[in-house]
Amino acid sequence: MALDMTQDQSVIALGFMSGTSLDGIDAALIKTDGVRVEAFGPALSVPYSQPFRRRLKTAVEAAAAADAECDDAGLVDELTDLHIALGRDLRGKLTGENQPWADIDVIGFHGHTVLHRPERRFTQQIGNPKALANAMGVPVVGQLRLNDVASGGHGAPLAPVYHAALYANGSEPVCIVNIGGISNLTWIGEGEADIIAFDTGPGNGLLDAWMERSTGQRYDEGGALSLQGTVDQAALDELMNNPYFTEPYPKSLDRSDLSIDAVAGLAPDEGAATLAAFTVETVLAGIRQCPAAPAAMYITGGGRHNQAIMNGLTERSPCPVSGVEQSGYNGDMIEAQAFAFMAVRSQRGLPISFPGTTGVPRPLTGGDLFLPD
Repeated sequence: MALDMTQDQSVIALGFMSGTSLDGIDAALIKTDGVRVEAFGPALSVPYSQPFRRRLKTAVEAAAAADAECDDAGLVDELTDLHIALGRDLRGKLTGENQPWADIDVIGFHGHTVLHRPERRFTQQIGNPKALANAMGVPVVGQLRLNDVASGGHGAPLAPVYHAALYANGSEPVCIVNIGGISNLTWIGEGEADIIAFDTGPGNGLLDAWMERSTGQRYDEGGALSLQGTVDQAALDELMNNPYFTEPYPKSLDRSDLSIDAVAGLAPDEGAATLAAFTVETVLAGIRQCPAAPAAMYITGGGRHNQAIMNGLTERSPCPVSGVEQSGYNGDMIEAQAFAFMAVRSQRGLPISFPGTTGVPRPLTGGDLFLPD
């Protein structure tokens, strides 16, 4: 059943995240009242199989080409089944000292973004939250972006409300940069009321696409190939010649808004180095748009494992740069934890997006509740 919104005690929430990347699904448990995080629980990831990854990639590309929603019911069912299997696997491991985490109160479900067009008040994240609720026997909060987009917001990024819960301290401003398929930043000033956020540009998505095309590998592990290559300045200049990077925030990107065409004629290592540099340049361009230079930058998401990206940010950032692990957090699970956090906020009527994060006219809650039968 739904959470008792008259109570403010902490509950156990499970969050799922597959997002815009084509890597797999993350699942993470936290204990929270929707304002603070009392404890971090176990987490688990599962990579997509190659056949499923190809099906999902084809569906995303088809939706972008047609500028229309995905109606592949079989794909939706298969994606949902992968979430169910991961949730059951995680819960099956909650024995011994982790047994208390098995009493899950609510699930936050993101699904996979196949098309994001906020300018026409449309975004689609596929997956079946009702089927997930039935299979897990736990209430599920899904469709967390829809209310924001319907109200004129960008629907992204949503994780900043969680970033603020982890990092707001009311002193010097800080930035949290999530490098996933797309990169986004959260600038935090004096707490929840003083945050801005927006998509800065590419994360791992373009580099992953380049690796698959030029080497057959799914990604550039550790940034090894990017580190070997030399940046092609002409190609980088072409990539940066995009009005998005100087547009005022709030703003958001769809994966299909960016292309690897500019590096098409380069050697594999040169293309990888150039695309890693592209991620760095767009993050730094985003930092320059913030109200004030941050005192520190914390990196989360898969991109922090790419040493070429981390080297570029460290060498050129106006402030110290580190992974969120320096703060004691799990950088591979921040996004999944964020959707667990938002599920609790949704059920307690608390806002998950703000004028400074998505451009909504006022702080806004979101999400639909799906109860198990």
